[in-house]
Amino acid sequence: MSSGRHSGKVAVCVGSATGMGAESAYRLACEGAKVVVGDINMAAADKLIERIAAAGGEAVARHCDVASEQQVNDLIQGAARDFGGLDVMHVNAADLSLGPKDGDAMSIDLATFDRSIEVNLRGHLLCTRAAIPLMRERGKGAIVYTSSDAAKTAAPFQFSYYVSKAGLNALMRHVAIRWGSKGIRANAICPGVILTETVQKVMNEDVLANALKSIPSTRLGQPQDIANLVSFLLSDESEWINGQAISIDGGSVMHG
Repeated sequence: MSSGRHSGKVAVCVGSATGMGAESAYRLACEGAKVVVGDINMAAADKLIERIAAAGGEAVARHCDVASEQQVNDLIQGAARDFGGLDVMHVNAADLSLGPKDGDAMSIDLATFDRSIEVNLRGHLLCTRAAIPLMRERGKGAIVYTSSDAAKTAAPFQFSYYVSKAGLNALMRHVAIRWGSKGIRANAICPGVILTETVQKVMNEDVLANALKSIPSTRLGQPQDIANLVSFLLSDESEWINGQAISIDGGSVMHG
C-alpha cells in the first residue's frame, strides 16, 4: 500500500466493525495506518479486516465490549503489543438496542439510563484512560469520539441518549484542555442522518424522505462522509483543531 497521511501510525478504532466506524477504520488503513479494530461483532470485524487486507492495508480484529474495563485495556494495550504503540484513536461505540426503551426523564427505566451512560460515556472514558499513557509515550496523539447532534439540541424523548452524548462532548473538551499542551488532541464528530446499513433497515423511505426535507442539503449523509472527517481530524493536517464538537449533518444544526 502506498504511503498516505497516516503512514507509520498505529490506530485503534473501537466499535468499528460496521457502519460509520468501519468506513473510518478502512480509510485509516488505506491511508497507511496499522489499525486495531475492536468490537463485540467479531464476524463483521473479521470481514472488515479481509476488506482492508484486500486493499493492501494492515489491520487486526479484537473482541471488545466497551463496558468492560479489562477488555478495553486489553484491546488498547494490544495495539502496543501488535504494532509497537498508539498514535490515534476513534471511539465509535454505542448500544443501538436502547432506542425503543429510551423515554423521558420521568418514564425512563433507570436500567436503560444506566446502560446508555455505561456505553456512550463510561466506555469512552475507559478507552481514553487506556489510550493516553500510550500516546504520552509517543509525545503526541489524537482522539476522535463519535458524538451526535443530540448533544447540542433537545427532544422530548431519548433522554438518556441526549444526556450521554452531552457528557461525551464534555469528556472530549476535558481531554483537549488537560492534555492538549502535552500534544494530545481530542475532538468529537456530531453526525446527522447517515445512511449506514442499519439506518436503511430501520428507517423506511418516507422517514428518510422527511429527514432530507428537514435539512438544507441535496442528500443525506454517507459513511464515507464520516470517514473523511475522522481521517482529517486524526491527521497532522488538523493539529491546530482541538476541543471541537463538529457537526456533520448537511446543515441540520447551524451554530457559530
